[in-house]
Amino acid sequence: MIVTKKAISRRTVLRGLGTAVALPLLDAMVPALTAAANTPAKAVRRLAVIYHPNGVIYDKWLPKGAGADFEFSPTLAGLAPFRDQLTIITGLFSDQAEALGDGGGDHSRASGTYLTGVHVRRSDSNVENGISMDQIAAKALERETQLSSLQLTLDDSSLVGSCDVGYSCAYSSTLSWLTPTLPLMSENNPRVVFERLFGSSDSTDTRVRVSRLRQDRSILDAVTDRVRQLQQRLGPTDKTKVDDYLTSVRDVERRLQKAEEQDAKEVPDVARPAGIPDGFEAHAQLMYDLQLLAYQSDLTRVITFMYGREQTARPYPQIGIPEPHHSLTHHQNDPVKMDKCTVIQRYHLKLFAEYLEKLRSTQDGDGSLLDHSIILFGGGISNSDRHTHGPLPTLLVGGGAGTLKGGRHLVYPEHTPLTNLQLTLLDKMGVPTEKIGDSTGQFKELSELSSAPA
Repeated sequence: MIVTKKAISRRTVLRGLGTAVALPLLDAMVPALTAAANTPAKAVRRLAVIYHPNGVIYDKWLPKGAGADFEFSPTLAGLAPFRDQLTIITGLFSDQAEALGDGGGDHSRASGTYLTGVHVRRSDSNVENGISMDQIAAKALERETQLSSLQLTLDDSSLVGSCDVGYSCAYSSTLSWLTPTLPLMSENNPRVVFERLFGSSDSTDTRVRVSRLRQDRSILDAVTDRVRQLQQRLGPTDKTKVDDYLTSVRDVERRLQKAEEQDAKEVPDVARPAGIPDGFEAHAQLMYDLQLLAYQSDLTRVITFMYGREQTARPYPQIGIPEPHHSLTHHQNDPVKMDKCTVIQRYHLKLFAEYLEKLRSTQDGDGSLLDHSIILFGGGISNSDRHTHGPLPTLLVGGGAGTLKGGRHLVYPEHTPLTNLQLTLLDKMGVPTEKIGDSTGQFKELSELSSAPA
């Protein structure tokens, strides 16, 4: 074998008419001399924040025991296969989401404050918050990727109007704030997300996509020749990676086309964007798969994803719960309503676990996508009936050795700021930050070499 200094660029993109398909991390993307030494491509770190609205039934969420000897609670039991990469954290509060003289609006403050640690301004037009933790990371990493960040949701999203006793809908529709007065719209349409990821940046002609859809063609058809040329330069392992990745892209695209075909056959009672599947579970799974593709192709390293806005009234008839979610959470200790809330929470975590398994099964450099991701899962309300903002349901998944030490339940003193955790995660992402909102310092206990808090 003749060793040269040539390698495929990490930024290689296969371009076709109206299409730009980024590639996953390949061994061929490291310098040839390094590859000759059998050193895999170095992976990057990714950040995800996944938000569960309307609070939890906390005693069903809370694990028994602390440290490494904890027992999974009924709600969290579905995450048992990921115990070694899971850290459950209790004792964290979002005190800036309390009323502090502003009266009602706990739902808006819960999500509005979640990644900023700032008491948001009560207004339905002149919003004021802080810069969110995800956008601090996105700003630091924006030169590395095509998209600085993605904001995703499963509910309709609006940044205007009042959604909660005088609070702008912006506070409940997104977690991401680019500036204290500029919230970023969350997208709920998988087709829009797909086109954002794989639509060519040098073509804005929608006729290209429409024509392709009418012919039932894939975006991959436009890059077939380029894929063939690329495969001739790759080794067996990289060929398999590319084949598996492109198969995943095509699978997501076919599911989108199926949803759009269904829309074309039916006349909806209300306008609904094409590309949103019929059914919550299919919608959630598709959005999770788009996140996987975005990470796999390194199109972005920062994503926020909301299962729904605060006060979402979504019913879940597919799991035997036809009542609106929000009204159930005002259970007044009715055990029947509380059990139904727990079922919804376990359902959300089931879908989350399916996503984690896909991340764990996807090779990325010297590990998996899960190894090289830091995922914060939680919400801004604890007791949903009383609208308390702590102790918040919070867990972390992912992170390889030296980044996060899993398999533990960490218990902090009550009213420890949630932003302390976020400050620590930014540092783990290589984005050291002095302060976020009401933060008071970093946690030392998340790393592999530190002990759990007392």
